[in-house]
Amino acid sequence: MRRTSMTRISALVIAALAATGVAVVPAATTAAASVPACHAADVAVHYRATDSGAGHRYGRIVMKNTSTHACTSGGFGGLSYVGDGDGTQIGAAADREGTWQAFTLQPGQRAYSPVDEVVAQNYPKATCRPAAVDGFRVYIPNATRSKFVAHATTGCRNAAVHLISHKAFRRF
Repeated sequence: MRRTSMTRISALVIAALAATGVAVVPAATTAAASVPACHAADVAVHYRATDSGAGHRYGRIVMKNTSTHACTSGGFGGLSYVGDGDGTQIGAAADREGTWQAFTLQPGQRAYSPVDEVVAQNYPKATCRPAAVDGFRVYIPNATRSKFVAHATTGCRNAAVHLISHKAFRRF
């Protein structure tokens, strides 16, 4: 069969599948799929404070690809306060805001997740139940192992009080 006939047949098959609701993945995405996902062992993670005001503190969770290979990531990680000197979660996990896109991190490249922390002292002590926080437990997107990031502050033991929100990771 000639190449133009194959191209027309392929286009007709794709159109027919799309009309039935079947997801069609373009060939270009297959190359990106060959880049492995970023794992906790591939990255270093830290927190960088950026601003504060009106009862909020703002910063970024930054992850840097410290491996020798490219890896893909994107989306929301997991983020929560931990304390008691043993990694006990303090209060509610971070709320997620916004949308996300996948990206590839080459060795040495960084991505960040903007973080908004409400100051625990904004709440009555009886509601908040204040507790010392040692830092963040951070899960990078799609990872099952967490990283600890030192960040001394005060949290609320009451999980009904949501002090942290963050946006999806994005490349710098």
